[in-house]
Amino acid sequence: MDIEFKKPEEIKAFQEGLLHDALVYLKEHSKYYQRMFEKYHIDIEKIRTIEDLQKIPFTEKKDLQLFNEEFLCCPKEKVVDYVTTSGTLGDPVTFGCTDKDLERLAYNEKKSFECAGLGPGNIVQLMTTIDKRFMAGLAYFLGIRKLGASIIRVGNGIPELQWDTINRLKPDTIMCVPSFILRLIQYAEDHGIDYKNSSIKRIIGIGEGMRDQNFDLNLLGRRIKEKWDVELFATYSSTEMGATFSECPYGCGGHVHPELIIVEIIGEDNLPVPDGQVGEIVVTTLGVEGMPLLRFRTGDMAAKITEQCKCGRYSYRLTPLVGRKNNMIKLKGTTLYPPAVNDVLDNTPYVENYVVIVRDSEAGTDDVLVQLGLKYEPDFDPIKDLKDRFRSRIRVAPAIEILPVQEVAAINFPAKSRKPIKFVDKRSRHV
Repeated sequence: MDIEFKKPEEIKAFQEGLLHDALVYLKEHSKYYQRMFEKYHIDIEKIRTIEDLQKIPFTEKKDLQLFNEEFLCCPKEKVVDYVTTSGTLGDPVTFGCTDKDLERLAYNEKKSFECAGLGPGNIVQLMTTIDKRFMAGLAYFLGIRKLGASIIRVGNGIPELQWDTINRLKPDTIMCVPSFILRLIQYAEDHGIDYKNSSIKRIIGIGEGMRDQNFDLNLLGRRIKEKWDVELFATYSSTEMGATFSECPYGCGGHVHPELIIVEIIGEDNLPVPDGQVGEIVVTTLGVEGMPLLRFRTGDMAAKITEQCKCGRYSYRLTPLVGRKNNMIKLKGTTLYPPAVNDVLDNTPYVENYVVIVRDSEAGTDDVLVQLGLKYEPDFDPIKDLKDRFRSRIRVAPAIEILPVQEVAAINFPAKSRKPIKFVDKRSRHV
């Protein structure tokens, strides 16, 4: 029986067994954690429960940056794939994956796709890159292959090619960044494509949320659903975790795969918060051979939901992300995260593109400037309208500046950037 359907106490005991194995492996193979255990006098034999993890210091992204090779737990000749993820100190952080790690990734994505209702016979169109040292695209490919479903590797962008592929090969599932769906819909409407009667029945989103903390569709999710009545599934993952939290058809949070990862949610005091309360996601990877991590601070903010899901799984779930801890904004007495600002802009019909810039203010709070390009010139004052939209959604309005679309696009897509840049933090503490 799948561990996710067993009772919480069984899942916890199961994870604690795997935790012990992970600690033994780190003590034997990781130069970084050997040094940590010695420095802090940590006896791994006394770390028996998930609660005992609090005795161990956190691992942060800057540690991966500064001591990257010390995290590798195997000879370099065992590494079969190198991937990178963004680093806090500027340069990317490298991860080496062994053959066993790629099998683990495939298993992770297989379970995640199964959670979303996929199986043999489904056809999935991947609108994500599989190159550029990007782990996710490769993981999706491996997982769909292990699942026994069919894959169409189209890559990101190019709506014309996406629709040509859909019309030719009739996939039932799309996997992509949700905001790209709006571009697909717009292209279809502009070119007379009957997208509502296409073969697509399901969209699995990555990198952007489609639900709010109550699990209702957010503005982006509603906008897609109103245009295109397909099933929507959101996922959360990262290179460091090597695991995915995927929604089931009930859409009540991303399910954990207990055999792959342990999650703690910590507060400002670095101690665990009560279940259901928002805090920072801290992960301990299980079963990773190349570069396993212990108590890694993701910087992402969410809450843990522990009651049984309607789908029957007892494994805990994570709520949609509130935002990144380091990106928290204090604007005119209101605390918010960039996704709340993005949500307003993404759902304003005349906004073509934008960037949110945050600076220090003399008052000790934050100055927020939104620079945006217009899709068309509305017959009313767009700045006033946008400020009204912001106040109705987040109670406060940032400064707004309208620029040529090409100028904003140059900020969104700088040379060598793998992901679009929509948030620029110029505060002194982030420099």
